[in-house]
Amino acid sequence: MKFVKMHGLGNDFAVVAEFSHVPADIATRAIAVCDRHFGVGADGLVLILPSDVADVQMRIFNADGTEPEQCGNAVRCVGKYAYDYGLVTSDTITVETRAGLQRLRLFLAEGRVASVEVDMGAPILQGLAVPTTVDAEPVREHPVAITDASYPITAVSMGNPHAVIFVDDLEQVPLHQHGPELETHALFPRKTNVEFVEVHSRTEVTMHVWERGVGETLACGSGACAVGVAGVLTGRTDRRVLVHLKGGDLQIDWREADGRVYMTGPAVVVYEGTLYLQ
Repeated sequence: MKFVKMHGLGNDFAVVAEFSHVPADIATRAIAVCDRHFGVGADGLVLILPSDVADVQMRIFNADGTEPEQCGNAVRCVGKYAYDYGLVTSDTITVETRAGLQRLRLFLAEGRVASVEVDMGAPILQGLAVPTTVDAEPVREHPVAITDASYPITAVSMGNPHAVIFVDDLEQVPLHQHGPELETHALFPRKTNVEFVEVHSRTEVTMHVWERGVGETLACGSGACAVGVAGVLTGRTDRRVLVHLKGGDLQIDWREADGRVYMTGPAVVVYEGTLYLQ
């Protein structure tokens, strides 16, 4: 299987564009490919497929074989792959995802994609649609108790569910203990991504993320978008905010004019290869 190893701010993927449809054993393949000892090593396996409604279709499978609705870092990688490898020739393209159609603007440097602006769409704020078990809109700083802590959670869906938690000091948060407890909490019927956020100013924050089906990652694009929305909903930030992640920075803009969230950040090719699955 030919692949290109790519990452968006350290959130890394094996990107494959050789299939015309999703193989029946894709979950098993994803687990094998993403294994960091016996496979390529990645947070997810990304398939670029033909589409009847967009320039290309993206399907992403997490390291545990599950399929999320979409991924902001992965879709930037898809945009770069599509242009750099000649699948498209325009610097504005569309990508079909399970969360709907996403529009990308590609910023070029020396004929290749250096960064990508993604129209991530309007956030979903109705609690049952996120989904959570709370029938409210929005679910804003709702208290959630776990084994030895309680957190006020703001729930946002960017096509996939997010629980955003603002804290005073990120370094005091036991992410690897509380992240999985919150991910699988009964409040979230399809589990959730978890973002802990420290606010520096109305235009700048830092976040750490525990991704559903993956664990801690260096970045999460849809999570950064959810953080931007939650910052506005809780009165902590402006609509345009710079989000610092462990892998780098994303610019998030929840535009009042159209209600849609725009994310801008880099996408990088690391290497190309062929994997021989046993």
